Amino acid sequence: MLRTLHCVSRLVAPGARLFSSNTPGSNKLVITEVDEKSGYATVTLNRPPVNSLNLELLKEISVALDELQNNKSRGMILTSSSNTVFSAGLDIMEMYKPNQDRLREFWSTLQDVWFKLYGSPFPTAAAINGHAPAGGCLLSLCCEYRVMCPNYTIGLNETQLGIVAPTWFQASLRNTVSRRESELALTLGKMYSTYEALKVGLIDEVAENKQKALEQATSFLDRFRKISPMARAMTKQALRSKDIVELEDNRSQDIDLFVYAVNQPAVQKGLEVYLESLKKKSAQK
Repeated sequence: MLRTLHCVSRLVAPGARLFSSNTPGSNKLVITEVDEKSGYATVTLNRPPVNSLNLELLKEISVALDELQNNKSRGMILTSSSNTVFSAGLDIMEMYKPNQDRLREFWSTLQDVWFKLYGSPFPTAAAINGHAPAGGCLLSLCCEYRVMCPNYTIGLNETQLGIVAPTWFQASLRNTVSRRESELALTLGKMYSTYEALKVGLIDEVAENKQKALEQATSFLDRFRKISPMARAMTKQALRSKDIVELEDNRSQDIDLFVYAVNQPAVQKGLEVYLESLKKKSAQK
């Protein structure tokens, strides 16, 4: 309840002053642009070529979310600067032969991003304009609405890499699709095509291109224009609080478990094999 009240106390007020946006084409890993008329922010992941989530990118996402909350955002759309990838998920190099202190900070920062996005008081939408495996899927699941362009894939495919999706990844999926579908998706490490994802409810709509996706995401945010921001935020917090509190209460143990798992020889070998396969694919191009 304290967390809920803290979030709600920082909600948008009429006439709130919005922070300056970053210039498109910036070298920043995250570009935030605010529409002065609507008050909606478009947050663009900008770490070419595939927006792999390394420590630095996660830190910038975390800062961007803080800025939106501090400036009482009316809503946020998350998208990608890439033409083919929303986010390829966690950066494998953060986990392969890792520096142990950095590894712990990496996972803690990912937790921070999840807390802030999954529990945000302002409405959120993901305009998925490319492939979204694993961590990319997680970011979209944290949002309240997902619109996706055709001919891409999305899913929590961790088991295909010999990795167990953490409980809060699982909770994010269960919050979106049925428990039965979640179980099948997580145990198989299933990647869904755009229209498969639509059929099971993993995404809400399909858009023919990124521009249309952004327009449809904006239309979703518009649905809350006449809804009390406080009532909306408190309702969302109540619905998601169980998942949030569970991680809050077990945060240190979750980091310890992740670090232990990543350092297992079998996991390191699996990451090595995966990296070798990526090198071979790259050499063939």
